[in-house]
This record gives sequence, structure tokens and C-alpha cells, in this order.
Amino acid sequence: MTTVLVTGGMGFIGSNFVRYIMQTHPDYKIINLDKLTYAGNPDNLRDIENDPNYSFVKGDICDREVVEKCMVKADYVVNFAAETHVDRSIYYTDEFVRTDVYGTFILLEAMRQYPVKRFVQISTDEVYGDCGDTPSTEDSPLNPKSPYAASKTGADRLTYSYWSTYDLPVIITRCTNNYGPYQYPEKLIPLFVTNAIENIPVPIYGSGRNSRDWIYVLDHCKAIDMVLHSVGHDGEIFNIGANKELSVLEITEIIFETLGKNNDLINHVKDRLGHVPRHAVNTDKIQRIFGWKPEYDFKSAITDSINWYVENKEWWMKIKYQDKDYQSFYKLNYKENQKDLE
Repeated sequence: MTTVLVTGGMGFIGSNFVRYIMQTHPDYKIINLDKLTYAGNPDNLRDIENDPNYSFVKGDICDREVVEKCMVKADYVVNFAAETHVDRSIYYTDEFVRTDVYGTFILLEAMRQYPVKRFVQISTDEVYGDCGDTPSTEDSPLNPKSPYAASKTGADRLTYSYWSTYDLPVIITRCTNNYGPYQYPEKLIPLFVTNAIENIPVPIYGSGRNSRDWIYVLDHCKAIDMVLHSVGHDGEIFNIGANKELSVLEITEIIFETLGKNNDLINHVKDRLGHVPRHAVNTDKIQRIFGWKPEYDFKSAITDSINWYVENKEWWMKIKYQDKDYQSFYKLNYKENQKDLE
């Protein structure tokens, strides 16, 4: 039986990927290795926790012993495990460097001892920095603008080096901003949706005109699945995106329209340090080689995602009102909004 080791599988994209693989490949076994930091939420996979083909291992990818115990059983590895929030990286850079770079190193070292068919490193379009007038291609220069982006760039290039040096079967994917269910509510869309539901102002950095490409999480999962099972392409990089660029203000407008809110809830706050004006990627390569393209209609998928948070208040209220880590960081990062969670 084929076994996939998924690291960081209790997080947003990781948990959606675990569920996607179990539905798409019902004969596969999944090992989910997750440290259960603040963003690793067992509730994300509560519905499958007793499935005989699923097993959870609580552990840190920086722990060589636990990684090796998981790696020895794996046919494939997908590394989602990372500190991922740009805002947090400004305050807690050391945690990002440790997990994102050193943790990836431990995984790659284990892979040298216990060979697998494919290792997919989940990178990010953040490694390119501001794309300017033209979406970034896989060959574009890397110019990370935040500690998060820099730590992911380090992991990205370290993974590549293990193919170049040791001929390990690795592939690197660089995806744009994901949205969908189970996203930790410090990220833009779930933060704005849940605040708006409760009539709490939404904190928009600066002008709100910074733009991103937005992809539904299941489109991302399908792309990873295709790359994971590909033959050849070792050492290659694939951009993943939906070619749906919207500014923060445009996303806010969609959220408010869906929830029946007005612009009185907009609260412009001081711009984030190192805030990149535009992230966007060219996806010609993955479309040409794998025939992959986004399947989910943006309007329907964003509406469904917003409604998921409306229908699952218990899931996010537990985080926002019982998780001291969430509350303390919200107050630290959005000082102007301290009164909202007091």
C-alpha cells in the first residue's frame, strides 16, 4: 500500500490536502506529522481521525528521530510544515528560520537515508518579492521582502541543492494566496470574514491597493497531487496560481457584499513593514506539462468559502476567543484595534 507522509497536515492547506488525497486515492495511507503549534488544529481533521488509513504523529520536523521514524514508512513526502504568516515573521523571525529552513534540512537528510519516490517542497510566490508589471516565472530572480519569504526561500533553495548535490527526487512548488475552509483566522480572508460577521472593524494595511493572486485551496491540492505523482521533473520548480488578481480592497468588497455589510467596518491601519505591492505568477509551465488549470469558479468558490465561516462559527470562535496566542498577536499587530477583542 502506498504511504504519503504529510508534514504540517493539521494546518490549513495541509489538512485540505490530507482530505483530498484520502478521497482521491482511497487505497493510500496517510501519515500526518504535525507539531500542533497555534495554527495546527486537530479540529481540521476531526472527521477522519479514526479512518484506518490515517495516522497522526505529534512531532516537530526539526526532531531528527521522529522524522526518521515517519520517513522510513513513506513512499512520498509533501512538506507543508512551516511558519507561514508574514506578519508574525516580523516579530518572531527566529521561529521561522528554525522551522522553515532547519526543519526542511532535517527532512532532506532523512530522505537521504530512507529514499522516497518523490519529495514535494511547498514553497510560495513570496520568494519572488514584488513581481512588478509582469507575473513571475520559475526563472525570475528571487528577492524575498519579509523574514517569512526569506525563510521559505532558504528552504526552497536548500531543497533544490539536495537534488543538485545528492540527486534526490525533489520538486518545488510556488503557489499564490490560498483561500477556503479551515484557514486560521489571522489570515486576511478568514480574519475579515469573521470580524465582519461580528461587526468588528477589519484592519486594512495602508491604502489596501496591494494585490495578490487568489487560488481556491482544492485547486492547489490537485496541482500538488499531479506534481507528486509525476515521472521525471526532478529538481524542477512549478508555479501554481489561479490568475485571479484582486486587491485587498476588492476582496473586502466581496466579503462585505456577501455578508450584507457596509464600508463603515473598514479600518485603515499603518502599512505593514516591507509590504509587497503585487504578487502574481506565470503558470504556463504547469499547464503545459501537466494540463493543470484551476477548476473552481472564483465567484462561487469565494462565496462558498465565506459561507463556510458563517456556518462554522464554533470552529473559529474557539480560536478567536479561547486561544490566547491568537488574541495576544492580534493586539500586538493591530494596536489600533485592541478594544475589539477586549
